Amino acid sequence: MINDMLNPELLLLGQRLGTWAAAVVITLGVLIAVHIARFLSTYWLSRREDTRGIRRLLLSCIHRTHWFLALVVACYIGFRVLDIPAHVDTWFHSIAVIALVLQMALWANEAVTFWFQRYETLREGMDPSRVTTLRAVRVIIRLALAVLVVLLILDNIPGVEITALVASLGIGGIAVALALQNILGDLFASLSIVLDKPFVVGDFIIVDSFLGTVDNIGLKTTRIRSLSGEQLVFSNNDLLKSRIRNYKRMQERRVVFSLGVVYQTTAAQLEKIPSMIKEIITGLERTRFDRAHFSGYGDFSLQLEIVYYVLDPDYNLYMDIQQAINLMIFRRFEQEGISFAYPTRTLYLNSPENEREPHGYGSKAAATPQAAVNG
Repeated sequence: MINDMLNPELLLLGQRLGTWAAAVVITLGVLIAVHIARFLSTYWLSRREDTRGIRRLLLSCIHRTHWFLALVVACYIGFRVLDIPAHVDTWFHSIAVIALVLQMALWANEAVTFWFQRYETLREGMDPSRVTTLRAVRVIIRLALAVLVVLLILDNIPGVEITALVASLGIGGIAVALALQNILGDLFASLSIVLDKPFVVGDFIIVDSFLGTVDNIGLKTTRIRSLSGEQLVFSNNDLLKSRIRNYKRMQERRVVFSLGVVYQTTAAQLEKIPSMIKEIITGLERTRFDRAHFSGYGDFSLQLEIVYYVLDPDYNLYMDIQQAINLMIFRRFEQEGISFAYPTRTLYLNSPENEREPHGYGSKAAATPQAAVNG
């Protein structure tokens, strides 16, 4: 009886026993090969240096390899040697494809989770609004991945047609997109702000005529605290369409100011002023002098234009330096006898006795100025 059981010509479910044995051996061989490949890959990756996190990602994907799904694929490969009816083979093929789809979905989900966790780790201490946005984006990506997996599974089930379903989803997606286009626009704008980082929480920005410090970057809106204290709320989509000036990213501040001296200033004094101002500015720390010129003739003053750089973006430091420059210029002008100009108007008055006599009757002397009034 034992000899009969060992006879390879013995039939089991319409298949020779030797064929069944070959199928089992191939299945076990595939499983062993998968196990060896997993072990060797883990050993090799664990001994490699990891500079960008690729090794940890591959190790995570290897650990997410599901044994049951591997067994299904191994059985499909091994049982190909059997003479299986067409309808059974169709179902067997579909099950194997579905197992592969599920395994790839597990790897993709692990990659998405790993990337977002690594992003948060590298930017440890980032503001809560960006964390919220990133997690919302991760949920959206996972939802899209789940929808894709479901569609692929349905597409591989015999007798199931998903063409109508996909068309319905497409029409429904268009309708939803049209209904929620503003919200979706703000959502993608929020994603763009998080990834591109034109500004972050704490930056001082100017948007059109509004200015303030960024308080919060949300999924739909960004909130800015103005200098006067109130909170300004901007739609993310509208915010990215505007011209944004980010003063927090300023590395140095260019300062241009002008001053005027009276027309009674002598040429020698006027010639000394640019070098005098250069000496004042270069003597201060964290400044870089650019130029100082006698720039033109004004209505009531001789105009000078001065340009220098503050080597720090801090506004309070800039004001402290500008105040120091103004005070030193004032002292030097006082020492040199140079007067600052201010708006003046001079009126010339004639007394009645000095008025010109009628033509042909006497004196032709010109009227003499009797008084000058400054106003």
